[in-house]
Amino acid sequence: MAIATINPATGETLKTFEPITDAEIETKLELAITTFGQYRQISMTQRGEWLLAAADILEKNAEKFAKIMTLEMGKTLSGAIAEAKKCALVCRYYAENAAKFLADVPAQTDASKSFVRYQPLGPVLAVMPWNFPFWQVFRFAAPALMAGNVGLLKHASNVPQCALAIEEIFKEAGFPEGAFQTLLIGSNKVAGIMADDRVKAGTLTGSEPAGMALAAIAGQSIKKTVLELGGSDPFIVLESANLEQAVSTAVTARMLNNGQSCIAAKRFILAETIAEEFQQRLVEKFEALKVGDPMLPDTDIGPLATPSILQELNAQVEASVEKGAKVLTGGHLLSDSPGNFYPPTILAEIPVDSPAYKEEFFGPVALIFRVTNIDEAIELANNSPFGLGASAWTTDTAQTDRLISELEAGAVFINGLVKSDPRLPFGGIKRSGYGRELSKEGILEFVNIKTVWVK
Repeated sequence: MAIATINPATGETLKTFEPITDAEIETKLELAITTFGQYRQISMTQRGEWLLAAADILEKNAEKFAKIMTLEMGKTLSGAIAEAKKCALVCRYYAENAAKFLADVPAQTDASKSFVRYQPLGPVLAVMPWNFPFWQVFRFAAPALMAGNVGLLKHASNVPQCALAIEEIFKEAGFPEGAFQTLLIGSNKVAGIMADDRVKAGTLTGSEPAGMALAAIAGQSIKKTVLELGGSDPFIVLESANLEQAVSTAVTARMLNNGQSCIAAKRFILAETIAEEFQQRLVEKFEALKVGDPMLPDTDIGPLATPSILQELNAQVEASVEKGAKVLTGGHLLSDSPGNFYPPTILAEIPVDSPAYKEEFFGPVALIFRVTNIDEAIELANNSPFGLGASAWTTDTAQTDRLISELEAGAVFINGLVKSDPRLPFGGIKRSGYGRELSKEGILEFVNIKTVWVK
């Protein structure tokens, strides 16, 4: 794939970039390992001041950065502004909490003194996706930099201006040159960089094939990785749920980021007794959404990021319909519109052998299933290769306990949409990946957890 800014709302190529050469990659790797030797000695206080400066830059220039995001991958401008501000939030969170998270932990043993010390690993390669082009990077970079690591970013090839802007933010904030570097490279260069002895660990957010490839390379070198991959999150609505709140949240949970979110609600699992009313309300709300120019304030749904994503989503819908799934609204390409637009779509009566039953749909398509009781709801929710997040709606405490205990997911949200929060660890199980980002758990992923025993 070419490294280029292609406006997904129009299909126009706005700017292209030449990948850096092998010699330039070598220079950047050498700078990373050299900088790490110095940067790891810098005080936590100083790192925190630089990270707070990055937060200030993000907040003061939120609209400028948002326009780059919207131009490159099509999210609504309001959503992009919120993303820039959330990046500032994660910077402040780690600037304020990293010292506490990484403080020595004493242990009572047969030694005069024993404790656990957390120390940085070195350069970490981050392979990041286009769907949240600032947030995905900052949720890795903020804890990694505060822990004393340095970052190497291989961003998605359709968001190069976002990648370069992020590097510039860290430079402007005062971080040393080499503490965070963007590598404008194709995916064919990732294996060599991951295998390089100067790179100590890797993290990837993206597709299953990309995650498997990075993990395989890292495994050959015996290096730590964190993977955040796909999701087909269930949104379970049981009889006692507040239906109005559930339906309203369902729209946001499915349509956030034009439907292109790993933790978007994708499978709506409804108790039979409330299914018809929920379904009718959801159709009405979907049909009221405005699809259009993501730069305009009244647009609800912008374009999908690339033509290939649009074609894949449409093919999944068509294949599911051919197998017998019923289209309640949408379900077709907007042929009269330039750009990668797809209408809000709802599929019901989904056959077991259709793509809609097991595959992740990465776009504005909701999949509706009906169940007769909580046992069926949990069984269906868990009948997926993915295990990222799950949302469930009930006011019954016994049901709540069962859902929390039995749903196979990295996160369970009761009566709310699944979201990432710097204060909570984020990640999945099964084919959704392993490891955690955010919170204390996130900063501990890329440190040496060193046991110290003194007598």
